[in-house]
Amino acid sequence: MNTVEDISAEKAPETPAREGVEIITFGCRLNAWESEVMRDHARAAGLQDAVILNTCAVTSEAVRQARQTLRRLRRERPDARLIVTGCAAQIEPERFARMAEVDVVLGNAEKLRAESFRALTIEGGERVSVGDIMSVTDISPHLVDGLEGRARAFVQVQTGCDHRCTFCVIPYGRGNARSAPAGDVVEQVRRLVETGHSEVVLTGVDMTSWGGDLPGTPKLGRLVRAILKQVPDLKRLRLSSIDAIEIDEDLMRAVSEEERLCPYMHLSLQAGDDMILKRMKRRHLRADAIALTRALRAARPDIAFGADLIAGFPTETEAMFENTLRLVEECDLAFVHAFPFSPRPGTPAARMPQLDRAVIKARAARLREAGAAALTRHLARQAGKELDVLMESGGQARAADFTPVRIDSPARPGALVRAKVTGHDGQALNAQALEAAI
Repeated sequence: MNTVEDISAEKAPETPAREGVEIITFGCRLNAWESEVMRDHARAAGLQDAVILNTCAVTSEAVRQARQTLRRLRRERPDARLIVTGCAAQIEPERFARMAEVDVVLGNAEKLRAESFRALTIEGGERVSVGDIMSVTDISPHLVDGLEGRARAFVQVQTGCDHRCTFCVIPYGRGNARSAPAGDVVEQVRRLVETGHSEVVLTGVDMTSWGGDLPGTPKLGRLVRAILKQVPDLKRLRLSSIDAIEIDEDLMRAVSEEERLCPYMHLSLQAGDDMILKRMKRRHLRADAIALTRALRAARPDIAFGADLIAGFPTETEAMFENTLRLVEECDLAFVHAFPFSPRPGTPAARMPQLDRAVIKARAARLREAGAAALTRHLARQAGKELDVLMESGGQARAADFTPVRIDSPARPGALVRAKVTGHDGQALNAQALEAAI
């Protein structure tokens, strides 16, 4: 599972609405996209006064936050119907069904079906509708016009995962890997561009496995090339988290040759020690990660890297942790998502010898410190540059390499603005707008 850029703490509740449906999204960008599909189905069905919680299960903390949010919602919205779905609901439907606050539990396949929402408008419907996710073999096409309140749009190209990393429960929430046909993806991107989106992000659970179940087993690079060729008005195409071992030759060439492909790669690395990688059942070694980042930087000198790294995996010694810590500099990472190891019930890693929680917490803190230093180095290298940034909200923006930027003259979310970097504060660049929004 490629955790986060795709799991980040990106919770995006919209402004509460007493009529219609409020959707609260936890976790990954794929969840954010699926929330828009649910929004369309709920509107078409005429569902009223309901709150849908689209959950994440990548860590125990994510599940705890979902349950806490449900309790809060019931206090605040005593008369609303509370519907819980997403990976946590798929993996532990009985646990959520036992909560008095919950009215309906929907599985990850069921949440994308229009009939599920029509059933919610009928009295006496099923309280728990969660099927066998491993039996799902395809992706139903869903066209959405964008994501409410977001500057960029996401397109699902793939879901599910055929790998079984020892720490990860996500395959049990998403099922096996399935790919969206290239034509469906291109059509979705074209529609988003026509509705005014300057940047589109391709997302999935194990995105670099895209095409493995399609005729001819095409690779992700081929899809990227097709999008950029067939949607010439798309200004920016971005990839979400990818597996470091699966970057194909076409994708490498696209990084080098396609200026509209954003120069940013978020890599699912997880660790920097070979023994820990083996015990995680990852498919790369630390040398592979270092070689990949060097090759990508040679192909695209302005590229920036983010990565997921886990601190305190079972059996991790201090020397093993130091190997992971050094990877931050050796791969020249700009953005580090550091996670303290969290045992997930039912996974092999949960049965391995566990480290003391204080040790795990201390190592995660050191990894975050290394990440903060890496970000400061990256920001300092941008001094004086002119960048095209995508406006978000409140004067916040993102450069093509995903660097956060604060602009002195805010523009509408989704606008592209030319700006000059004037400094940084250790968290984001400060910049002055040079041109009007595009």
